Amino acid sequence: MHIFWEKMIEPILRMEGAKTIVEIGADTGINTVKILNYCQEINGTAYIIDPHPKFDVSALEATYHSHMKMRCLASLVALPDIEQYDTVLIDGDHNWYTVFNELHLIEQKAKETDRFPLVFFHDTEWPYARRDMYYMPDTIPETYRHPYTKKGMLPGTSELVDNGVNSHINNALYEGGEKNGVLTAIEDFLKETSFNLTFHKALSYGGLGILISSNHEKDMRIKTLIEESGLNSIIKFW
Repeated sequence: MHIFWEKMIEPILRMEGAKTIVEIGADTGINTVKILNYCQEINGTAYIIDPHPKFDVSALEATYHSHMKMRCLASLVALPDIEQYDTVLIDGDHNWYTVFNELHLIEQKAKETDRFPLVFFHDTEWPYARRDMYYMPDTIPETYRHPYTKKGMLPGTSELVDNGVNSHINNALYEGGEKNGVLTAIEDFLKETSFNLTFHKALSYGGLGILISSNHEKDMRIKTLIEESGLNSIIKFW
């Protein structure tokens, strides 16, 4: 997600006046540091959620102090205990069950404040828009877990291959169908939510999705940001 920071994410955070940010899926911390620098500058707070972060948590906490709140937990466990936030960046476990339920937890919190937060999603395009992957398969209920294996992916090919993208990760055997993939989870949530939301998509680098409370002026500004960034865009109102 860090590749979208300068041209897309940070300008939208500033446009929204974001001060309390939740990052789901920190991995090596490249994007985490960008978020923390932003929070330090504006005197904000970042909640970092990752059960197995690949960086020195103590070192970052020593640098950013009260601006950083680390949660070494799965997102569906950590989210309910965060009291308030205005922005969420979702780049964790890229499967339908996790993303769909993350969004419902976010919605439950939003109903308390009557304000849906700004939400960014990574991997709303190939390969995980319409295909699940599982970092921790056993945490996904069997009913919602597609058959999977550690094989890779190729564009235009539904079946997994021996030598392809992310062959070291647990990927669903087939692409498409119900309850399969990040974008499918977002679309299914948007069919159910009572909030008036707009969904934007930048199509490059695995895809960036942006979910925001519908407002014509803000929607047009985001659309302009995507176009000026050189990324193809789609805007869909719900």
